[in-house]
Amino acid sequence: MESVLERIVARKRAEVAQARETVPLEVLHERIAELGRPRNFFRALVDPHDRENSRVIAEVKRKSPSAGVIRADFDPVAIAKGYHRAGASAISCLTDEADFGGKLEYIHQIKDAMPLPVLRKDFIVDEYQVWESRAAGADAILLIAEVLPEGAIIDFQILATELGLTTLVEVHTVENLLMVKEHIGFPHESYSLLGINNRNLATMTTSLAHTFRLAELVENRDVLVSESGIGTREDLRKLREHGVNIALVGERLMKEPDPEKALRMLLGENQ
Repeated sequence: MESVLERIVARKRAEVAQARETVPLEVLHERIAELGRPRNFFRALVDPHDRENSRVIAEVKRKSPSAGVIRADFDPVAIAKGYHRAGASAISCLTDEADFGGKLEYIHQIKDAMPLPVLRKDFIVDEYQVWESRAAGADAILLIAEVLPEGAIIDFQILATELGLTTLVEVHTVENLLMVKEHIGFPHESYSLLGINNRNLATMTTSLAHTFRLAELVENRDVLVSESGIGTREDLRKLREHGVNIALVGERLMKEPDPEKALRMLLGENQ
């Protein structure tokens, strides 16, 4: 039976084919030429000299396949501004519309309203989307090892670096971690992060212990990002004990009546 991820990727490939027809690559090149440099997503998160505090990538997300509609009163700009006030180090913005309720134009809207760097969180399956991300104002992109062959990850990293984008290379399994970990920092240092997603794609459950296990296989934990299933100060403390100072937090914050207040509480011991 086709998995949720396989279904999304198949749909995404069809969407990319349509986007190429609607907005040719040459048009994206022209848009990029009019933009300033991307904000430094990597430097906003990585500080080898500060191992006492956590840095949070706070996520803007309306819905998901596993949770359904998370937030009916969805105002991505207001939420991102609140995250900035609460101490987020960066913003993650879902741009997949069908399953996550996102839009590509949210990135520019959010960046116009606050100074943090923004990650385009989507299912990147084609180099067109790397150009598209840069043209949309993204400062970083997500590359998911579960949907990309090793060669494509390397190619997309090279292109992203040429465009000034940070890559967050995400893995769910030990096998994919072993495949990609040597490519983190390629082609240049300070352009890529390694994300460990705590969600089991078969059961859709999350466990923070997944990060603890996989982190043991990573020498440079300064670039590690733990994703999914993080909701308390204690979770952040445990991650720091395992050398992980960066966390991506979304659903936990989006479910709260006041996401800004929820993030303040999450970061409380570090402020």
